[in-house]
Amino acid sequence: MKGRSMGEIIITVENVTKKFSGVEVLKNVCLQVEKGTICGIIGRNGSGKTVLFKCICGLLQIDEGRILADKNQIGTIIEEPGFLKQYSGKRNLELLASMSGKEHRNIDELLNLVGLEHAGRKKVGKYSMGMRQRLGIAQSIMEYQSILILDEPMNGLDNQGVEEMRRLFLELKDQGTTILLASHNRDDIEILCDKVYEMDNGNIKLGHKG
Repeated sequence: MKGRSMGEIIITVENVTKKFSGVEVLKNVCLQVEKGTICGIIGRNGSGKTVLFKCICGLLQIDEGRILADKNQIGTIIEEPGFLKQYSGKRNLELLASMSGKEHRNIDELLNLVGLEHAGRKKVGKYSMGMRQRLGIAQSIMEYQSILILDEPMNGLDNQGVEEMRRLFLELKDQGTTILLASHNRDDIEILCDKVYEMDNGNIKLGHKG
């Protein structure tokens, strides 16, 4: 297990406002995430969680404030992962690895890590939602990303899949990975998260796990 640098802030969101057509979707949002921790974001649909995640990843430009995070180190699941359905899961990951040119995990080992060792050669078009979600998680950690931004990563997973992915995320945390996680499942928050924020109507506040 790698040592954790407690107190080192790896994601900073300072006074961030995001508007769509003049409507504030994020309102002066502030949060900090420490290196090697799992931080949870809870809130109803439409509270601003996904917009916040897209802003942190650089997929949306903010209107006010600032965000400090190494975007080259971010792996992400935001909304349902998209893959080429005519290719196998393994081939999809191989294509993504070849396009990025970055160092990446062994693809067979990666598929085993997310529980797709028997489905790597199956066409993604024949995957269940849970299998696609597992493949999306594989993509998010493929290049040894040190920051994971995961928006409802357990979507479509059965109980066994949820347990397996929780174990994986805790192992990644122990290896020093920083994870920002949104989940509707209180058990995910309770089991995984060191710190929790609550979002409501574009506002954010420090919450609690219970």
